[in-house]
Amino acid sequence: MNPLPMDLVTLRLVVAVADCGSISAGSDRVQLALGAASARISALETATGVRIFERSSRGVQLTPTGHMLVQRSRELLADAHRLTVDLHDYSQGLQGHVRVLANASSILELLPERLMQFARSHPQIRVDVEERPSPEIPLALLDGRADLGIVDIAHPLMGLQFQDLARDTLVLIVPGANPLAQRTEVALQDALTEDFICLTDGNALTTRLTAVAAQIGQPIRMRMQMRSFDAICRMVAAGLGVGVLPIEALAPQLAGLPIKAITLSDPWARRTHRLALREGVAPTAATRHLMQVLLAPASH
Repeated sequence: MNPLPMDLVTLRLVVAVADCGSISAGSDRVQLALGAASARISALETATGVRIFERSSRGVQLTPTGHMLVQRSRELLADAHRLTVDLHDYSQGLQGHVRVLANASSILELLPERLMQFARSHPQIRVDVEERPSPEIPLALLDGRADLGIVDIAHPLMGLQFQDLARDTLVLIVPGANPLAQRTEVALQDALTEDFICLTDGNALTTRLTAVAAQIGQPIRMRMQMRSFDAICRMVAAGLGVGVLPIEALAPQLAGLPIKAITLSDPWARRTHRLALREGVAPTAATRHLMQVLLAPASH
């Protein structure tokens, strides 16, 4: 049997064409001439006997086989990149590299102290952390673009395994002059007449809020969308609306701004953040060491 014409350049090309929707745009992304790119894809389709793309005047679309190939290609390309980084790290005397995608709450509430502990006990392991909304993290884990994720997801997803990591409590943030500021506890339903300042779309907290409001039958009056907890608190302090945020991450804002945190009586306001990784893929020794530190009971 002749070997398949399937090298990393071809796999990068297939992924790029799938992402861009055309062979010409995909070839530009990977810096190949259009003729060479077309020849690589045709050779791969001929050798395998299956179509990867359906061509039309509007561009290309993946076939079912193409979808499988792109998913596996992303994993292989991520592994190849990881190998390159690891070889460089080992050449510099490092002994491992862990890529972590984490939601905003965990970065503010948990990771600084735990990563400081890990850096002290494992100085030869590099940890890269990137903030992402919880809904984006599972796909990156499945594609092999990250080793660990920290997510706020209500239900487990196929292909991933989860371990409870930390809990936090959502509160209603109101201006100090708002009548609700006189209360010690409130249900979300009692605040839905207010204008809300939320995180941007795609964030797990915004998704949770809008879903709960929809169940109540009274949509969120979303006035603004911000990218950070601090920005929300500052808009609330200016009297422009109210917000829902985790109390554990708000100590600086509550101390320095004219806002108040009101306990939410709703059960959904108690969240569990989970550590996620790919199922069926043994974590590296460096990843296991980091997991042990992250999952250890908090020191006081």
